[in-house]
Amino acid sequence: MPNVIVIIPAYNEEKTIDSVINNIKQTNKNVDILVVNDGSSDKTSLIAKNNGVTVIDLPFNLGIGGCMQTGYKYAYKYGYDIAIQIDADGQHDARFIDKLIKPILEDKADLVIGSRYVSKTNYRGSYLRRTGSYFFTLLLKALTGNAIYDTTSGFRAANKKVIKYFSESYPQDYPEVEVVARLSKSGFKIVEIPVEMYERLGGRSSINFRRSVYYMVKVTLAILVNCIRTKERQKA
Repeated sequence: MPNVIVIIPAYNEEKTIDSVINNIKQTNKNVDILVVNDGSSDKTSLIAKNNGVTVIDLPFNLGIGGCMQTGYKYAYKYGYDIAIQIDADGQHDARFIDKLIKPILEDKADLVIGSRYVSKTNYRGSYLRRTGSYFFTLLLKALTGNAIYDTTSGFRAANKKVIKYFSESYPQDYPEVEVVARLSKSGFKIVEIPVEMYERLGGRSSINFRRSVYYMVKVTLAILVNCIRTKERQKA
């Protein structure tokens, strides 16, 4: 049986963190749970600790990149075979964890992405989110040759090689798409599997139109720069 850890990045998720942890516990008895509290000002950390899971309290808000790299550093330090990312807002269903790690156990993937778009699911999402996802699918296909349909999904499973890679290098701002591009260019095997996702259980997304435009421009530039650097290193 592999040593599996679930990493939950959390920032001011006191309304949902309890149900997210319990969903994991009820459906996956043999995994460890780590909550990385990203400088929350509410009771996120206290609620998680009262649930008996490991909590790392960051001294201030680092953002999702710093939050997840903290989790991967922990997973690498303690020798976990598989690390799973689950968001703290209740959008991800822990019942799909076994399905998510199956390609890793069969040595068919280094990173597995739980996808809303690789086949038909009940998820709809906003027009803005679907448009952005489609744009990044086309961009990654053009740059890496790989067609990844849910590039922004935060429901992922990484094997030991990817855990090590992420513990050493991880984008700080809006990292989901960029890390897929990096792994693709570095020769890691990436697989998507269909999963169901839901609307967030509480709180409100920070992504609006202006942030979405910034997100797309920033991530596109970061991916292009990374691809150029990779080509230069290969030539050298």
